[in-house]
Amino acid sequence: MDESRADQLRVPGARLYYKVQGTGPLLLMLQGGDGDADAMDALAKQLVEGYTVLSYDRRGLSRSRLDDPGAAVDLTTHSDDASRLLHEVTSEPVLVFGASLGAMLGLDLVARHPEQVRLLVAHEPPATELLDEHDRELFVQGQEEVEELHRREGIAAAMKRFIALTGVNYEDREPDLELARPKPERIANLEFFLTHDAPAVRCYRLDLPALHAAAGRIVLAAGSSPGDSFVHRCAQALAEELARPLEEFPGGHAGFVLHPRAFAARLRAVLEDAPEP
Repeated sequence: MDESRADQLRVPGARLYYKVQGTGPLLLMLQGGDGDADAMDALAKQLVEGYTVLSYDRRGLSRSRLDDPGAAVDLTTHSDDASRLLHEVTSEPVLVFGASLGAMLGLDLVARHPEQVRLLVAHEPPATELLDEHDRELFVQGQEEVEELHRREGIAAAMKRFIALTGVNYEDREPDLELARPKPERIANLEFFLTHDAPAVRCYRLDLPALHAAAGRIVLAAGSSPGDSFVHRCAQALAEELARPLEEFPGGHAGFVLHPRAFAARLRAVLEDAPEP
């Protein structure tokens, strides 16, 4: 596959914006948080020579408009969107990289649509159900605090708590990295994430039998930066559940944004071991 294009796909209840860039095996990128199709551009730039990178705006974000802005959205809705998008662009199983919420989408995708996934690299999925009772209660309490802060004090207060909860450190980045300026859609995207997607993550439960069946095509990943974040522990717990090694990647929870060159090199190394389609 060798193409660079942007397009839209009509799906039930929404119209998805997506873009394709690069040359080589198809690599679907699933963003976390309020990230849209452009959120992993710094990482994609390091991968387009060797991979055809497919990214999209989740429904409700940026250019992916909802027919009914008040309609309920959960993680299975999002993974069904990803499945429909894959059907639109290819008939073969693909490589998938997902981060945070995107990692949860990837896990749901491989559980419910396993024929479409050649290999999934799931980076720090917030699978809180696998934590021990104490940690699970603390993390869920933190998630609920984020939602309550959003209702009571607004986006800025909620995101400050969310960043602390996930252990993101923006000072931990490649020395010459220039962070992209926030786009005009950022506030609306954060509003949608905090109102719809963050609660959906908290309510979601993994299909563990299906994940065990697909375990040979799942790579669990976590950041190598110092610190003991809840999301790192979630990745470790899922790796233990599936009897898979936990692969270290540069940086922390947002390593794909803050260490794009080193992260891409590590991702390439992992993807090279993907089973043949």
